[in-house]
Amino acid sequence: MINTLVVVAHPDLSSSRINATWCKAIEGLAGVTVNDLYGRYPTGKIDIGAEQKLITAHDRIILQFPMQWYNCTPLLKQWIDDVFAAGWAYGGGRAVAGKTLCIAVSTYSKASDYEKDGRYGRTLDELTSPFEVLAFRVEMLYQPGFFLSGSENLSDESLAVSASRYRQWVAGAQCTYGGRKAQPVTS
Repeated sequence: MINTLVVVAHPDLSSSRINATWCKAIEGLAGVTVNDLYGRYPTGKIDIGAEQKLITAHDRIILQFPMQWYNCTPLLKQWIDDVFAAGWAYGGGRAVAGKTLCIAVSTYSKASDYEKDGRYGRTLDELTSPFEVLAFRVEMLYQPGFFLSGSENLSDESLAVSASRYRQWVAGAQCTYGGRKAQPVTS
């Protein structure tokens, strides 16, 4: 069985609609550990050793976050910078080589905004490509993203469908390597 670590990086999960629903959807999945970064590190001081130990114990790492200003949340960025350290993840270290990196991203804007001809002129794959490059740099496998856009007008029914799809995706995500990707899952 593949052990999966879901690193949730929502600044206030208690007030979240989408990320909290996704977390609830994966509760009880065998082999899945949820790590709420903002809940665990409210002061922003990350226990690097503990996080590296968590990663070491898992085969697949999913970074789950709401997109903020076309990027991940600040604590997730800090977590990546601190935890994927030289000598451990790269630069003489290979602790994550062969593991899988995945992302699950929610956005406020509607899906059509993230098209070449859309409002932002960039797709979600393009905007999240630094995660793919991170995976490549530290010799991880990369899983195309699970995206949910349009949280502004998302119905309860659509959210329930997304949560069900997310649970299935977490339970059985297929992975690729070195930039070769399958189609991203979009709700």
